[in-house]
Amino acid sequence: MKARYDVAKLAPEGYKAQQQVGRYVKSSGIEPNILHLIDLRASQINGCAFCLDMHWKDLRALGESERRLYSLDAWRENEDLYNQRERAALAWCEALTKITEGHVSDAVYDEVIQVFSEKEIADLTLAVATINSWNRIAIASRMVPGVYQPAKQPAAQTAAD
Repeated sequence: MKARYDVAKLAPEGYKAQQQVGRYVKSSGIEPNILHLIDLRASQINGCAFCLDMHWKDLRALGESERRLYSLDAWRENEDLYNQRERAALAWCEALTKITEGHVSDAVYDEVIQVFSEKEIADLTLAVATINSWNRIAIASRMVPGVYQPAKQPAAQTAAD
């Protein structure tokens, strides 16, 4: 695949603004592995090859297990692999990413409000909006997967390996 255009070069101020929202989300206090699971799950739904490659690598760099990564698109059927916060975040992510399929139901909100504060839900919403935006940027510009390398990070605590 060949890239169509480089958004960072053609619209640097907009690209920097997009990155700034991402920096905010990372500093929000939500567990890094949850943020990366959201990024990977939205990228699966949207079919973004560049972001799938990036967030798979990021999760592996955090110490995420292959089993949890391979099972992510069937997380509902793998209750033992994902804790309650991860499951609620993934449900929120899917509802927002698939917004045309019934909007965000009260049932999904009731699930997320049990384990996240309202502030955290606002931050999760920004996280989901940000990855969906990045997915659209990467897909439209045909960002080439495979070149991204994650920074070395400490291992994350996960539900079950």
